[in-house]
Amino acid sequence: MKKVGVFFGTGFEEIEALTVVDLLRRVDVETVCVSIDNHKQVMGAHDINVDMDAGIDEIDFNTLDMIVCPGGMPGTKNLEACEKLTQQIKKFYDNGKLIGAICAAPMIFGHMGLLKEREACIYPGMEEELVGAKIVYDEVVQSEHVITSRGMGTAIAFGLKIIENLLDKDTADSLGGKIVYYK
Repeated sequence: MKKVGVFFGTGFEEIEALTVVDLLRRVDVETVCVSIDNHKQVMGAHDINVDMDAGIDEIDFNTLDMIVCPGGMPGTKNLEACEKLTQQIKKFYDNGKLIGAICAAPMIFGHMGLLKEREACIYPGMEEELVGAKIVYDEVVQSEHVITSRGMGTAIAFGLKIIENLLDKDTADSLGGKIVYYK
């Protein structure tokens, strides 16, 4: 079974994070909500508290197939300030393992130098944060093992792209139909 860690910092964008969690769990991808500060709950950008499955100190990153970073402010900045998370993002990147970020969170990858010569997207107006990237404006952009997406309105497309990579396109397309995403 595939396993994904979705990382939560105070001020995360609720729809971006929880849409990914919901979609992955619908197709039986083990999805762990991880608090970067080891708290049992994390408060979102719109004052929604979400229960966590684990704190970052409890996670064996070797068991994860992918790291996902939702956006939101100050959630994205809190993720970027978490050294344990950024070290693991770099390790995943270097080993060709999947990493994904949506909304403002692709800036983490940009600041780390992981987007050089890669196509990537980010929340409108934040393009300068994608240091070295070839900026595109699609809903979701995949460049090898790096997946980026633009914001709350693209969360379903982002989640389905993750499913396509972890499982297969047929599973992603089937789920897209079941949730009436595809017309």
